[in-house]
Amino acid sequence: MTEEASRFVGSIPEHYDAGLGPHIFEGYAEDLAGRVAALDPAAVLELAAGTGIVTRRLRDVLPAGCDIVASDLNQPMLDFAEAKFAPDESVGFEVADATDLPWQDERFDVVTCQFGVMFFPDKHRSYAEARRVLRAGGHYVFNVWDAWPFNAFAEITHDVVAGFFPDDPPGFYRVPFGYHDVEVIRRSLLDAGFRAASAETVQLTSAIPSAENFARGLVFGNPLFQEIEQRGGDADAIHAAVADAVARRLGSQMQIRAIVVHAQK
Repeated sequence: MTEEASRFVGSIPEHYDAGLGPHIFEGYAEDLAGRVAALDPAAVLELAAGTGIVTRRLRDVLPAGCDIVASDLNQPMLDFAEAKFAPDESVGFEVADATDLPWQDERFDVVTCQFGVMFFPDKHRSYAEARRVLRAGGHYVFNVWDAWPFNAFAEITHDVVAGFFPDDPPGFYRVPFGYHDVEVIRRSLLDAGFRAASAETVQLTSAIPSAENFARGLVFGNPLFQEIEQRGGDADAIHAAVADAVARRLGSQMQIRAIVVHAQK
């Protein structure tokens, strides 16, 4: 399921960026970029950069001389991300597997990742790889989603979609919200060789100006859409049902919660 859940291709990047970005990603991107900037790095690697939401923030807050490399497993996501930058903004874009990074040892001062670690099939190996490419004293700063009870939009979407497929409900939304045990994460980082690891819960209030637009991202902006297609479902009907549930249950704003992790080599 994790491999399938990481396939962000086709029309998904556009819906991901427009439908999900403003509602659940941009606030945490600002938070993460600020934390990275506070470390005053000369070279930064972003893993699972997606459509460049964090990348754009990093370039805006880091000095022009800071080397930024944005990587993702999916070329279509990187293509979308790269279009957000002018040629002279000095951001590199490379397809890379977070569990088998192509860069040399001790290449970066900071590695960062927004809501990507949950999809990595071998998290311990991904941590070891992040540590390998960090310079001595370097930092790995990333975030993961907290559980469903703190992110109602995810449980609402899952429940609505499951109602269309009672015998075989799509499982996508269990993946990004299923890796939030702080002690498990911290222990895995230490086992991978980091000398210190800490975690902080960050809760945000997010506006929902359009339930229809948000629901479009929730249905069409991730691999759930592929699961619906594989089951022969009516994605438009599901989108309408999710939009209705979001409007009724969440209204014009919602609380969202993530865990920010900081590990040092």
